[in-house]
Amino acid sequence: MEGDARRISYQALPKGVLVRASGGEEIGTVEHVLEVPELDVFDGIVVKAPGGLRFADADQVADITDRYVLLNLPVEEAERLGRPQAPAVYHADPSEHAGGSLHDWFGRMFGRGHWKRDR
Repeated sequence: MEGDARRISYQALPKGVLVRASGGEEIGTVEHVLEVPELDVFDGIVVKAPGGLRFADADQVADITDRYVLLNLPVEEAERLGRPQAPAVYHADPSEHAGGSLHDWFGRMFGRGHWKRDR
């Protein structure tokens, strides 16, 4: 695909790297890597796709590089990957109430952290 892409370990794979189907079509980006740290085993990746989060099992990953992850699935199958089967992940936005307005003051005083749920 890209001549200057270098193979890397799943442990070095950052969020946001492109995920491609076997034909090179972009289907999304890496949301996060799943692993079993006690066994040092790669379990797969969660892909942030236009239709929501999708899970690609380790045996569906053909190559991991610093520029993209290549799946061994044609685009039609890659677009039909299942959703991750895990509890929802929540992220706080610490800058939500960083200003000096009354709204921001109430947010800091009463802990309205405005948690955002990832799908």
